[in-house]
Amino acid sequence: MYKQFSAIVLASSVLGFSGAASAADLGPPPAPVYKVAPYEPPQFYWTGLYLGGNVGGGWTQGSWTDSMFGIGWGNPNNPVFIGGAQVGANYQIQHFVIGLEADFDWAASHRVNNVVTFTPPGAGPNSFQLASNNRWITTLAARAGYAFDSILLYVKGGGGWVGSGHITLSNLTTNSAATFSNGSTDTGWLVGGGLEWAFAHNWTVRFEYDFLGLSNRSFVVPAAFPVLAGDTFTSQHHNVQMATVGINYLFNLGNP
Repeated sequence: MYKQFSAIVLASSVLGFSGAASAADLGPPPAPVYKVAPYEPPQFYWTGLYLGGNVGGGWTQGSWTDSMFGIGWGNPNNPVFIGGAQVGANYQIQHFVIGLEADFDWAASHRVNNVVTFTPPGAGPNSFQLASNNRWITTLAARAGYAFDSILLYVKGGGGWVGSGHITLSNLTTNSAATFSNGSTDTGWLVGGGLEWAFAHNWTVRFEYDFLGLSNRSFVVPAAFPVLAGDTFTSQHHNVQMATVGINYLFNLGNP
């Protein structure tokens, strides 16, 4: 029994020595290989406050009708220059961006309606013309969009106000004129949309279209005005369309 045990121990020792010798012959294990991940630039984040300016064109549309004779004045769709500033805030949730924006623009608008000629009772043919001024446009709207990294497609909706100057009613036949509603403000609803591109770390450029539908307003012709004294004029389908390009500085809260 003792001899058998001794033989087993001796065999185990020989095998262990042989295995150790074989392992020594193989040398140390190879060092692990680490692969460097490809560089990916950081995603642009739209979260933050922004401030900028814009320029573009505006088109005013609408017509006037009177209550006494049923006269209708159409409005030529003449473009005017607009320019101003905007301020807003964005918050990004994955690819979705929501926010709020306020715009203020000066408008170089002098809108002249078509000339209308008619023959009032007890008078000969008379030609009349209406002219008005939109001095400024301001809007406040919510924005919602989808971001493709540095490109944002968005829509917006809210309200707007137009500072309308005086309205002038001219009788071209008698060379007389009357002025009404100086300093009034028109209110309405706003829808629009655009594309914004972040071309640098904190700078973006945008292209935007907006439609501002305005409420109707009216005025009464004073008694001293020839032919149309006491007549009431009311605006119809009054709106402003705007196409602008703007640049913003984004006080970004997301980018590294």
